[in-house]
Amino acid sequence: MKFSGDISSQHELHRLAVVKHVDNPGPGQLGPAMIEFFKKSVQKRHTKLSKVAESWGRLVPDTLIEHSSLEGFQGGTLTVLVDSASHLYELKQLLLSGLQDQLLLACKSSGLRKITLKRGQWYEGNDPPDRKIRFDR
Repeated sequence: MKFSGDISSQHELHRLAVVKHVDNPGPGQLGPAMIEFFKKSVQKRHTKLSKVAESWGRLVPDTLIEHSSLEGFQGGTLTVLVDSASHLYELKQLLLSGLQDQLLLACKSSGLRKITLKRGQWYEGNDPPDRKIRFDR
């Protein structure tokens, strides 16, 4: 169907089309935004947490490392998940007997001031070969 209005109404429609038309600019470049995000968020946290994780792996006995997971490091507090009550108790006793002081001293430059233990699991499955890490936290 063709519009058969007079010239002034066609001119008005054309003017409205020009005024209402919005050019959608294409998406911006993702690279610079990702680099900025990485430098502000990931790299800074990785530097601090890697020092803490390295010290944790060196000072904590292997039998307890496989039953614990570093959950977070915020405000100078390291939160550690421990998968069973018996391992939680054993790790708490070890920290109280001097391990906590060693970790705090080794990670002083990272800002570590406190270690908090929580009972919890970071994996699915019960047997070590069947364990799968959960990412839904």
